[in-house]
Amino acid sequence: MALRGKLRHFLLDEVSSFAIGARFYSVDFKKLRPMILKRIENRAKEYPINSMVPVAQEVLWARSLLIQGVATLMNVFPVLACKFCPEVHIGEQGHLIQTCRGYKRRSKNQVHEWISGSLNDILVPVEAFHQQKMSQEVIKHQQRFDFERIPAVIELCLQAGAHLDEENSSSSSWKSESTYSGVEGAKSLSSEELMFIATGTLRAWEVLRSGIQRLLLVYPAKVCKHCSEVHVGPSGHKVRHCGVFKYESWRGCHFWKKAEVDDLVPPKIVWRERPQDPPVLVNEGRDFYGHAPAVVDLCTKAGAVAPAKYHCMMKVQGLPGRTRVKS
Repeated sequence: MALRGKLRHFLLDEVSSFAIGARFYSVDFKKLRPMILKRIENRAKEYPINSMVPVAQEVLWARSLLIQGVATLMNVFPVLACKFCPEVHIGEQGHLIQTCRGYKRRSKNQVHEWISGSLNDILVPVEAFHQQKMSQEVIKHQQRFDFERIPAVIELCLQAGAHLDEENSSSSSWKSESTYSGVEGAKSLSSEELMFIATGTLRAWEVLRSGIQRLLLVYPAKVCKHCSEVHVGPSGHKVRHCGVFKYESWRGCHFWKKAEVDDLVPPKIVWRERPQDPPVLVNEGRDFYGHAPAVVDLCTKAGAVAPAKYHCMMKVQGLPGRTRVKS
């Protein structure tokens, strides 16, 4: 008991001495904010970095080639999209896997209802506010109509110092991705020509993603934690249009985190038909089937060879799925 009492007194003395010597500071954020903005403005003077300008130009070139290649291959290989959810399937007939999430009032895990797909189903459009300079003031909610919305990849490349060519210099062409029809007479192309287009398209896909990953190491970009909103810049905007929790107390404000490559270029994972699989994928064999990004699956159907990093996802050497539905 005596030892315990001495220990208690020792701890009380240590805590009281620490509390007496400690200093508590009050931070005035109103005075701190101009200092932070000034630091961001001074940092922005170092941009664009000259060594990253060729990377940004290469990303723009790969993006243009990717859109043209996918649009051309879609004229030969049919693309189907679900009417009630974002699911996409590449093939003559849609699969029977029960993964449809549907609308809020529709039952979950149902068979998809397939309709004809478009280019935006393969290359998901991601837009961001266009800013003239990186050190621009934060966009407020009442200013949301004063700034143009352009593809986030183009906005990232523009801030990285890339220059648009005459074909893509007009703002009207930035939003015309869905109007691409590809190469004329694509259905009459030979298998060797389709393989050549698919190989170039797949190479452009890899160049685009690797280039964006390099740019994101230098130029900041943000994505909302609750929705797919993307902002290219050191801090997110204050536009209140978060589509998930707009009924909450923060009134639709975004919660920003660091953006990754998949946030700017969504891979759009689809079920992939292998040679050992049945003609129509059924729900009973879903544990055996492989997946692949929609662009990779489309290009491999035209004869291109998928990079080795996708083989595990695609289950190239996996077991075949069940061919008969349980009664």
